[in-house]
Amino acid sequence: MGLTAAEVKTRREKFGANEIRREKGRSAWLLLASQFKNPLVIILVFACVVSGVLGETLEAVAIALILALNAVIGFFQEYRAETAIAALQRMTAPRAKVIRNGHQVQILASEIVPDDILVLEAGDIVAADAELIEASHLQINEALLTGESLPVTKETGGATEGTLAERFGSVLMGTFVATGTATCKVTQTGMRTELGKIAHLIATAKSEPTPLQIQIDRVGKSLLLICLIIAAVVGTIGFIQGTQWLEILIFSVSLAVAAVPEGLPAIVTVALALGVQRMAARNALVRKLPSVETLGCVSVICTDKTGTLTTGSMRVRELWGEDHRELLRVAASCCDADVDEDSDDGVGDPTEIAILIAARERKIERKEIENETPRISTEPFDSDRKRMSILREDGFNYVKGAVESVAPLCSSNPHDASRAIAIASEMASRGLRTLAIAVGQGAGESNLKLVGILGLADPPRTEAIQALRETRSAGIKTIMITGDHPQTAVAIARELGLLIDGEDSKSLVHARATPEDKLQLVRSWKSQGAIVAMTGDGVNDAPALREANIGIAMGKSGTEVTRQAADLILADDNFATIAVAVQEGRAIFQNIRKAITYLLTGNFAEITVVLGAMMLRLPPPLAAAHLLWINLVTDALPALTLVADPLSPDLMKRKPRPPNEQILGKAEWLEILLIGLLEAAVALGLYWYFLSEKDAAYARNIVFPTMVFSQIFRAFGARSRSRIFWAVGVFSNVWLLGVAIVSGFIQLSLHDIPVAKSVFGLQSLAFSELKIIFAFALVPITVIECRKLIKYKLRRLPKDQ
Repeated sequence: MGLTAAEVKTRREKFGANEIRREKGRSAWLLLASQFKNPLVIILVFACVVSGVLGETLEAVAIALILALNAVIGFFQEYRAETAIAALQRMTAPRAKVIRNGHQVQILASEIVPDDILVLEAGDIVAADAELIEASHLQINEALLTGESLPVTKETGGATEGTLAERFGSVLMGTFVATGTATCKVTQTGMRTELGKIAHLIATAKSEPTPLQIQIDRVGKSLLLICLIIAAVVGTIGFIQGTQWLEILIFSVSLAVAAVPEGLPAIVTVALALGVQRMAARNALVRKLPSVETLGCVSVICTDKTGTLTTGSMRVRELWGEDHRELLRVAASCCDADVDEDSDDGVGDPTEIAILIAARERKIERKEIENETPRISTEPFDSDRKRMSILREDGFNYVKGAVESVAPLCSSNPHDASRAIAIASEMASRGLRTLAIAVGQGAGESNLKLVGILGLADPPRTEAIQALRETRSAGIKTIMITGDHPQTAVAIARELGLLIDGEDSKSLVHARATPEDKLQLVRSWKSQGAIVAMTGDGVNDAPALREANIGIAMGKSGTEVTRQAADLILADDNFATIAVAVQEGRAIFQNIRKAITYLLTGNFAEITVVLGAMMLRLPPPLAAAHLLWINLVTDALPALTLVADPLSPDLMKRKPRPPNEQILGKAEWLEILLIGLLEAAVALGLYWYFLSEKDAAYARNIVFPTMVFSQIFRAFGARSRSRIFWAVGVFSNVWLLGVAIVSGFIQLSLHDIPVAKSVFGLQSLAFSELKIIFAFALVPITVIECRKLIKYKLRRLPKDQ
């Protein structure tokens, strides 16, 4: 009869609407404000404000534009990450059929209440969790919740508790009906359903900053400390020398501009964006920019099996019987599915599609079977009989089903039946799903003749096997998570090479995992200090994807929920693409490190020149406009090309980078200190000499271009700390070569363009002056390359990259 209107009203007041609620998140304004928490950004904001107050409009506008770009990019990244729960809302059925007051009516799914009688048929999305009352040939596709690749047969009286994959007596919200019909009693609605619980897990899963964000934050704090020290030094020196406070303040701003690499946020963004483009070309689509680099230090990959490590489609892998062609002909005669003529796609049960594809390879077509021997009657598969049969006009009854169900019916040779059960057990131990094929004379399923056994499985991807070798050699542990039976999962893991002799299968293979299990698995590895990548395609994977350091969703088979919760989407659902993405992530970190080292070396040289002149009571050798020009144009542009350097061939032979490894370690800071001092010494020496020979304006006219060209030349040496620049290949990074030429040309043009001469206080350069500028600009790069030659070539020390 169903519920009455009064009962519906009472339950709705008690339980609320049948909806997946979106839990409260941060507002758009809070997301935007969070983009300004980085210490480096705080320094730039301060420099921008002070520059504006002091009338340094050019500096203030340039810094403000950089800050705006950085904030907008970060805002949209985080705003998109807030949409995972909205995708869950779109998955629920908009309307549903229920029985109320004795009549079947169609209502909005949101109006369903507990104890409603829900009516289901093929194609329906289940609108709430419910317990079966009646069911006829009911099969439910639960892949998005359980990871099971095949539809699950449901029956009344089946289990309604336990893991999701074992609840054969109930249906779950968000799944859909593959075949059959049913009526069922609603047990849970809205956020109390299994889908609602997953929505809650997604919302409460922690999303942590990436290793790169942490390291950039540390660099920003270091620069903040340096700026404070510089301000204190400048103030002390100025006070001792009796300099006016306004002059000291202006000088401090100039040094702040020199100390802070204004182009650093843009360089990191471009480095990540280039990585995104390279990954996209190789079927890895990045949703969240900072996650690109996180891949470089991944030490554990938790991966789904079906479609990722395997092809995602069932195939006949083994045949057991006297006549294999006859075995496939009989099997094909007991199928309802259809296969496309020009492809391996089909409509119907995946197991039957696999049988028909194998039969077609032996020139056996179901269409011809139906034409030559039309069917008389069909006994469909059900969970009690565990077999199906089709009686045809040739007088034979064709049967297929579980071996334990079919073999006892084959009385022609009992020995064959017992042997078949043993063969099927051995196949199952190797991860194969088995089907017994039999044929009998006339109607009925007695006195059958066993024709043979089919062993079916979802075959491994060839490229996935190779990719697993690569990740193993790269020091990355791969964990397989699957909906298969544990014994089957272990067999497949061994075939893939994921599990080798002597390794503990319990730590590397997880079967029948619930959403909570997956979430706990990710948290467990993270608590051990691992950087975890998690792959998935169903809603049940979404919480773990959100919790992982890097969530990876399937582009073909994945649901919208997993794609929204993920950081990376595999367009080809292929594990091999993950290995490619890891390689790109490692390259990005390496290139960002060399770019930041290059930038800060130049900034340190500029600070040393300005501070050195102040301590020597000399006029400022560089104006604020000079410093800004060097930082944003002739310094930042070469740094941008360094992040586009090609991949090192040995990246996947190294162990994962520890997440706490500083982007600027002792070696990098030592390089910044020594090379920066060298550049500063050259510039100060020139300035001192020409200041004594000419005047301050003339000396600046020489020192400014010398520092510019010194940094342009040094960019070629910055590509590698161990190999001299021609060994790396001058033309392997054409962008750097092009930027060097263009930047050099622009720099020389400043000395002849009237407006530029006025803004920068420059004069035209004679040929003799150009020779001096280039000669001294080449000194730092010459020293750097000679040091590499001595340290790594002559002494044959191991190379660091």
